[in-house]
Amino acid sequence: MPLESITVYDIAREANVSVATVSRVLNDTAPVRTSTRQKIMAIIEKHKFQPNALARSLVNKKTGMIGVLFPDSSNMFFPEVFGGAERAAQKLGYTLFLCNTFSDFSRESEYLTLLRERQVEGLIFMGGRINSRHCPDALVQEVLDIQKKIPVVLINGSLPGHPCHRVKTNEYLGTELIMQHLIDHGHRHIGFLGGSGETTTTFEKLQAFRRMMHANRFPVRKDWVRLGDFSIDCGYELMSQTLEHRNPPTAVMCINDYVAIGAMKAAISRGLRIPEEMAIAGFDDTQLSSAMNPELTTVSQHSEQLGRQAMAILHKLIQKEKVKKLTVLVPKLIVRQST
Repeated sequence: MPLESITVYDIAREANVSVATVSRVLNDTAPVRTSTRQKIMAIIEKHKFQPNALARSLVNKKTGMIGVLFPDSSNMFFPEVFGGAERAAQKLGYTLFLCNTFSDFSRESEYLTLLRERQVEGLIFMGGRINSRHCPDALVQEVLDIQKKIPVVLINGSLPGHPCHRVKTNEYLGTELIMQHLIDHGHRHIGFLGGSGETTTTFEKLQAFRRMMHANRFPVRKDWVRLGDFSIDCGYELMSQTLEHRNPPTAVMCINDYVAIGAMKAAISRGLRIPEEMAIAGFDDTQLSSAMNPELTTVSQHSEQLGRQAMAILHKLIQKEKVKKLTVLVPKLIVRQST
């Protein structure tokens, strides 16, 4: 029998059993007599039969696919989170469908439509609209409509006013940890670089930064707090602007490792010694932080664990199990050479 034409019906006929029995063997959904199972498996092996996953999904209503939306594949933090989710998914029998949105709301909407058409069983969402301080109602409703049909888990984000299943690192606490570290090392003049005022992550870290400064009665100078984006180029530019002033800060906290790396490059290019003349701290503990010279002090968000937790929660939701709405991970200060 030609390989391309073999079907479960052909296998059932050759084994002299019902199609249902062949299906039970293929999907391992019910006990089958050992001798019968062995006979069916021998025929499957003889014909090198490969079950049609799409056809099987139409029968059992399961595709085994999970959609993952994330905002920036060039920032190692997000691939590290995805890696944790993917390893957990493989153990649970799922395949991840990765969508890089570049934090573009319209691209997110396109992917959300595509993922629904592909009949994914669940969705993991990072960045973009769920990290926006002023997300339009229509974009919020789009996610809520999908959530009515399939489970959704948000990572480090939320839809204000709407309870969703979320996994997050306590970024406020992470900021407090790094600020206390700088203060303990004698710094009183501390700056904040990077991020966008439109994102909740920047707002949360800025709140913690200002609270720590005020609590210690240190001045918060406007020209020491500079926003922009989350890139290395942004860090370089913002540090360059900061160093143009007569009295720059002695330390800066950066929104993430990428901005911190740019800031380090700018400081070193102007002959400053790190950390003797300028202490610089990042956030996220991406792989780049330990590859720099000097190595970067930062805060670990436990990126891989974020992904694993999100996938574990999503699996429970798919299985109709009850799961608490919010899971919070405790960040960890990673002290290296830059402070």
